Amino acid sequence: MKVKEIMTRNVSTISPDSTIKEAAEIMRNLDVGVVPVCQGKKPVGIITDRDIVIRNVAKAEDANKPVREVMSPGIIYAEPDMSVTEAADIMAVRQVRRLPVVENDELVGIVSLGDLALNELTDMEAAQALTDISVPDKAKK
Repeated sequence: MKVKEIMTRNVSTISPDSTIKEAAEIMRNLDVGVVPVCQGKKPVGIITDRDIVIRNVAKAEDANKPVREVMSPGIIYAEPDMSVTEAADIMAVRQVRRLPVVENDELVGIVSLGDLALNELTDMEAAQALTDISVPDKAKK
């Protein structure tokens, strides 16, 4: 099974110049914990609810600062024709629960651990990825 068969296609994004508050509002309105950061259609990073809390709220910083100041730059991504097993392996190794899906330098979707778990054919990959994600790096050595 391919990533493109289970990914979410209509993904809300945010510009690196948008405010942290705007990113938080998108997360609240969509009930998600991550928003890809794009310059046009090209992904340049990702912002998570954790990024906002750790890099902004916990420091009592201004929520009107630009997203680029708290986002995780660069992205780890999947490609639409990648197998779900490959995507699950990336999630496990990089300890992430969501992967933007990129084709020709453009964001075309996002795949989550939940997407893998909801599909009977990928249920085992999701379970293994979650196990690997949940084990701290120190314990893996």
